[in-house]
Order: sequence, then structure tokens, then C-alpha cells
Amino acid sequence: MFNNFCMFRLILIFSFLISLNLYGKKGTVTGYDIPRFVSLKSNEVNMRVGPSINYPINLKYTKQNLPIEIIDEFDVWRKIRDHENNTGWIKKSLLKGDRYVLTGLNNQDIKILKYPGGKQIGLIQKNNILTLKQCLKNWCYIYNADIRGWVTKDGIWGVYKKETYNIKFYQPIINYYWKVLDKNWFK
Repeated sequence: MFNNFCMFRLILIFSFLISLNLYGKKGTVTGYDIPRFVSLKSNEVNMRVGPSINYPINLKYTKQNLPIEIIDEFDVWRKIRDHENNTGWIKKSLLKGDRYVLTGLNNQDIKILKYPGGKQIGLIQKNNILTLKQCLKNWCYIYNADIRGWVTKDGIWGVYKKETYNIKFYQPIINYYWKVLDKNWFK
């Protein structure tokens, strides 16, 4: 009886540890989550076929702050994927952890709202790179030098569908305030 119980506990613990490994992959070099979004540090970044300068250049990026997704790591190289599904290797010194998004994935202008579900305050055309400040379940707060506001996640690239980012502890109070504004109680 005791051996069966111990065996059951060992199997349960072993199963739990394996399931943790299946749900979250960590980089072998950095220990950070994979995949994850980062951005390009400069206007001239070469993506190579393999993780070395001896490999040929596959693609040259010319947009600073372009969001890219790290999908693997090897030494000082990061395997990346871009918004057009191109994959290759970039040296880590050409990447930064700042978060940006690229607009216009569905080839439409994106409405910028004052708050999630609120009044429209502008439009952003495709292929604009904007700073990512915060993300809720379906909405992200973005900005650049000219405009700032909330956009839906379905028109941007650089954030995951179910990702929340940079949420403050008092966010539920802000969400309630937005609901009150939607009901026009103060008009």
C-alpha cells in the first residue's frame, strides 16, 4: 500500500513538472520566454541564414524599432520571425527589448480611440511603427510623436492575442471609469 502511494505521488509530481515545461519554453542562453517580441536597434540590420557572420545575408532591414519575434537562441544570435513570416538569425547586439507595434496587418487604416470602445480620435495607416505602452485583453495603448490612444489588437503586429502588457494594479478602477463614460451619465 505504501509503495503504491509513493509511486502515485512520484508520477503526479513528474507529470506536473513535464506539463510546466510544455507550457513555457525558456531561452537556453538568456532564460527569457520564447517566443517573445523585441525590436530592431538601428536602420541597418542584416538577417542571416544561420547563426554566424559566415552565413549569407537573407534579408536587410531598414526600419529602426521594427518589432520582431525571437523564436530561438544560440550564443550571441537570435532566430527571429518578422511580420511577413520571414525567419533568420540576427546578432543580439542589433536588438533591444523596447516594445513597438507595426500597424495595418489587415490592410486597413486603424482607428485610434480615446479609451477602449470610446470616441475615435484618429486613424493610422498601414506600416507605421508605434511605441507600445500598455495592453489589455483586446486593446493596446500606443503612441508616437503625433498621436496617442487605444487600438484593437487585430490590426497590429508586435503583441500576442492573449497578452497583457504593463498593466497597473489600479487598472480595474480605470476600466470602470471607461464604462461610466460609455453610458453618458454625465451628459
